[in-house]
Amino acid sequence: MDSSALQSPEMQRFLNQEKEKAMVNEMVAKLTNVCWDKCITSTPGSKFSSSESACLSNCAQRYLDMSMIIMKRFQSQ
Repeated sequence: MDSSALQSPEMQRFLNQEKEKAMVNEMVAKLTNVCWDKCITSTPGSKFSSSESACLSNCAQRYLDMSMIIMKRFQSQ
């Protein structure tokens, strides 16, 4: 593949889309690890307890809210 193909608009769009997918996957993995460690304190059964479900939901929402705040802060700089 020559260097002009790497700089084509289509290739740049593809690379940007792949970077975005990787960032989303990384964020989901990190969110899962953080919230699991915080909220699941015993060996999980076939379903989460109501307190675990509430904790997971709140943890995920706070994590996403903070991620949005951080992204907006970086975009404004």
